[in-house]
Amino acid sequence: MSEKTTADFWFDPLCPWAWLTSRWMLEVEQVRPVSVRWHVMSLSVLNEDKLDELPEHYRELLHTGWGPVRVCVAAEQKYGPEVLGALYTALGTRFHVRGEERTAETIAGALVDAGLDPELVRAMESTEYDEALRASHAEGIGLVGQDVGTPVIAVPGADGDPLGFFGPVVTPAPKGEAAGRLWDGTLLVASTPGFYEIKRTRDAEPVFD
Repeated sequence: MSEKTTADFWFDPLCPWAWLTSRWMLEVEQVRPVSVRWHVMSLSVLNEDKLDELPEHYRELLHTGWGPVRVCVAAEQKYGPEVLGALYTALGTRFHVRGEERTAETIAGALVDAGLDPELVRAMESTEYDEALRASHAEGIGLVGQDVGTPVIAVPGADGDPLGFFGPVVTPAPKGEAAGRLWDGTLLVASTPGFYEIKRTRDAEPVFD
């Protein structure tokens, strides 16, 4: 068996597109020698200096975005980073698949789903974890620059330095060997010197089934 490559994945549970990319990465783990290591980033942190430029509905969304990421950081500090994958799955299933509101009740339920202490939901309203949240966010966004969002993925580059990229943004999440082929192609373009972007206008909503 080939030695596994660690893929570091920065997520904000607020984002449905990052959720789809994360489900793709779980498929990649099954068909390529890849192991995902989860980290927290925050769209609320990313956009806090440009709120006046954003539509009102998005500002309101970002306001609610502090709670889930604070809880993720609190869980990471209490149990270790290995719990983030299960907690992200629990949160994303409730937020994006079931369409539940981002309330304390929902987040406490996700904590229980992940086998974690539901009392961690108290972190939603606390700034105690913001320094660690900002540090984790800065580590991920520092690999790709400020003009992208979540997710950020990083793998070891040919020179030993992290090779970071945003995305891919895809719906629905590819499965099986299709997931593996997208991974192969993503690494190919991301590792090409001077390559920055392939993009087209999104004409479909996120598909979660």
